[in-house]
Amino acid sequence: MTYVVGLGCQRGCDAATLLSLFDAALAEGGIERHRVTALASIDRKQNEPGLLALARWLDLPLRCFSAGQLAVYEARLSHKSAVAFAHTGCYGIAESAALALAEQLCGGPARLLITRRKTAQATFALACAG
Repeated sequence: MTYVVGLGCQRGCDAATLLSLFDAALAEGGIERHRVTALASIDRKQNEPGLLALARWLDLPLRCFSAGQLAVYEARLSHKSAVAFAHTGCYGIAESAALALAEQLCGGPARLLITRRKTAQATFALACAG
């Protein structure tokens, strides 16, 4: 089974904030940190220092997708954010990115195992495939 974490965040969100959300959501879902294969987000965040630091800390690859690539997952989202759409052109970054990368890595359908979890600065979702 491949587990992919999708993340969205405000500009300047630090790695500690992301890690706290990451660990809390995984614990809530009963998933051990080492089972996560990769991190995913939107291409607008590919140079975000907090995301890059988190990927390095966890020793996981970070893959980013365009808004167009993420928009195809709109019907599968647990929550559609008008704010996310206004800023990025897609209704949900964490869930869409997790689904997109899980399907890309496995070459088959993925599902959301942990739907959108949110803090003031970040969002998290976990998809699995395989």
